[in-house]
Amino acid sequence: MTKRKDQIHLGAFLYPTGHHIAAWRHPDALADAGVRFDHYVEMVKLAEAAKFDLLFFADGAGTRGDDVDFLSRTAHSYNAQFEPITLLSALAALTTHIGLVATVSTSFNEPYNVARKFASLDHISGGRAGWNLVTSSNPYEGLNFNQSTQTPHAERYARAREYADVVTRLWDSWEDDAFIRDKESGRFFDPSKRHALNHDGTYFKVKGPLSVARAPQGRPVLVQAGSSEDGKTLAAQTAEVVFTAQQTLEDAVQFYADLKGRLARFGRAPDSLKVMPGIFPVVGRTTAEAEDKFHALQALIDPKVGLTLIQGLTGGFDLSEYPLDGPIPPLPETNTSKSRQNLTLDLARRENLTIRQLYLRVAGARGHWQVVGTPTQIADEMQARFEAYGADGFNVMPPLLPTGLRDFVDLVMPELRRRGLVREEYRGKTLREHLGLQRP
Repeated sequence: MTKRKDQIHLGAFLYPTGHHIAAWRHPDALADAGVRFDHYVEMVKLAEAAKFDLLFFADGAGTRGDDVDFLSRTAHSYNAQFEPITLLSALAALTTHIGLVATVSTSFNEPYNVARKFASLDHISGGRAGWNLVTSSNPYEGLNFNQSTQTPHAERYARAREYADVVTRLWDSWEDDAFIRDKESGRFFDPSKRHALNHDGTYFKVKGPLSVARAPQGRPVLVQAGSSEDGKTLAAQTAEVVFTAQQTLEDAVQFYADLKGRLARFGRAPDSLKVMPGIFPVVGRTTAEAEDKFHALQALIDPKVGLTLIQGLTGGFDLSEYPLDGPIPPLPETNTSKSRQNLTLDLARRENLTIRQLYLRVAGARGHWQVVGTPTQIADEMQARFEAYGADGFNVMPPLLPTGLRDFVDLVMPELRRRGLVREEYRGKTLREHLGLQRP
């Protein structure tokens, strides 16, 4: 295998207090971080100074169930935190280079609104916007949007394919130089460079054009997070970055080859899509220090929160009647997140984990790749996965904020730079330039 000549791309995936399920209870955490704008300003400036490609925010539009006792014990239920496009628009004014990626679901938003918001963010930021396209797998979100039952998985993705097509065509409503704004002639735009959609599809009717000029990047970068068969097909057809989760190097290499191998059928080159799995790094100057940091977080897990976490990851089925120190029972295929159910159940069976052991195993990364060790050990693991073509980069998921991101920037980044694996300086200003993606 030839040695890679490119470098690792990095995203900073920020969850308010950190990605560990019990992070908010840690003495170093800001428990009210979700509504602290100054907290996000500090984190994004830290990531930009470290020359990260992008900042990444997840989102949800509903609770994670009706168990108020459980919900009151966790900060991982999208309670008390900002709506991401609003937050990124504010952060855009305080940054100059780092990409700004927000999650917006195709399930509960109209394509025209999404196209308009992200095109606006791209203008505000000077070409740094990205949209993480998801279909909502949480049935409780639909209850806030006139939906009494959840849409089947395959239909959600069929709708999302049409949705992505409408949004990208709306972004192409105007040619780059359409707005001439000629005061002398009295012509504000060139009519020949305006393109209405007149879309009439299975799920949407959209006349167009978009009421925002063509974005600085041409189109904001399209990110996608699904790893099921439907998700991979959608990604191969539409995505430019894929955020994914694999536990082992073998699985990562297999996923990478599978996804890149699907691109040709849609007339796309392998380099037109970047694979960036999540990594949950717990960094210590020594192995013992890293393990102590991790165990301090693990000790804060409420058993009820741990059990409910596993129920969500394995398909939303009630496991409360099963013993915590017994195995995961056989479960039917879910209509929520199929790829995350498969990943979690495969992990439990591969390592012969009980329900309690499983929630302790995934309480930090929730199925993403977890690495606990020294800067050298973490850099070794990242380099191995990158050079084996299991990833083009990583979405860094700090276990605890603000200290987890600082640890990665202060300790791991210098080691990656010493090896020439990450950039020293930005070489462009747009997110597409950072990622090596062509402007459409």
